[in-house]
Amino acid sequence: MHLRDGLQTHVTVRQRYDHLVETGAVGRDPAQERVVAALDRLTNEISAKRLAQKSSALGWLFARKRQPREPVKGLYIHGGVGRGKTMLMDMFFELLPVRRKRRVHFNDFMADVQDRIQKHRAARKNGDVKEDDPIPPVARALADEAWVLCLDEFSVTDIADAMILSRLFSALFANGVVLVATSNVAPQDLYRDGLNRQLFLPFIGLLERNAEVLTLNAEKDYRQEKLNRLPVYVTPADEAADRALDEAWTAMTQGRPTAETTIALKGRHIAVPRAAGDAARFSFAELCEKPHGARDYLAIANRFSTIFIDHVPVLGEGKRNEAKRFILLIDTLYDHRMRLVMSADAPPEGLYTAKRGTEVFEFERTASRLIEMQSRDWLEGWAERRQVEAPAEARQAQG
Repeated sequence: MHLRDGLQTHVTVRQRYDHLVETGAVGRDPAQERVVAALDRLTNEISAKRLAQKSSALGWLFARKRQPREPVKGLYIHGGVGRGKTMLMDMFFELLPVRRKRRVHFNDFMADVQDRIQKHRAARKNGDVKEDDPIPPVARALADEAWVLCLDEFSVTDIADAMILSRLFSALFANGVVLVATSNVAPQDLYRDGLNRQLFLPFIGLLERNAEVLTLNAEKDYRQEKLNRLPVYVTPADEAADRALDEAWTAMTQGRPTAETTIALKGRHIAVPRAAGDAARFSFAELCEKPHGARDYLAIANRFSTIFIDHVPVLGEGKRNEAKRFILLIDTLYDHRMRLVMSADAPPEGLYTAKRGTEVFEFERTASRLIEMQSRDWLEGWAERRQVEAPAEARQAQG
């Protein structure tokens, strides 16, 4: 999550995009250019509204009647993975000359909203607040913190989120919040086949009235094109491997800033040391030497689509617990059809050297999956499989 004070800037999204094209960081793409133009138009509209608000703050004493202003319509950008949606939204966010702005992953945003709702209910029970309904005060607080809200990976799978979205965003829009969102699906496909979806449908109309819907179907998956030229399983895990993973990370994240973040899970938080868009990077120690369990790995898989793991060691008799976690981790990433890039001290079949215990047999499956996840078929077809072959947990979450 980013809450920025923002600095005045005259650099446009178009200028930043053209610079990336000129330096070879991205290829020029007509579909991306249409989104760039829309983002610059939105920047101008937001800047004009901001100027009008300053003028009205000085001149309201001389006006007979304050006229309501037309709200600024945001953007909802959807399309396939790796097409540049997050990259373009991040450019917009960085360059937007507004202090009160927030950029956050949708799942993290909703976890924050649910946490605020619970705190309001507790305060109401204690008599500290008078409002029974938590949605209006939560929306006011969110709008006070940021009136431009950028949500990445808008995807509704949780029924608790689905049931409050219409009321929450009605209140946010009424408080002047401008939404910019990225998603892999069109608004009409949000929460498809979800439990009680008919109660969710009003939100779709609300979203389409308050955000222009743009489809970004770029000609190529630029990240995958770059990743295809790079190794995704590097051994041994030495300095050369570190450099190789750094290069792959830069290609995958398209040079976007990397930041530490957290994933909220049942009242606690999972630390993600390095994240950029839908990619996360961990060391083996951070994932498997700490007491993580199935829920932790599932939360990571639901939040990201590409995982980097540095420095996987050879696992012997003294590391059976770490081996169990690694087996569970790879099973989760495999079941969620994720891209995996890692460095290790041995090839997959040589990573586990213990001779006893059930892990010996389970690791045979792990090694086989690690080999499959390096294949060109896996890497090129991962997005389609991830959408079509959703694991049981995701199907259950959708009802």
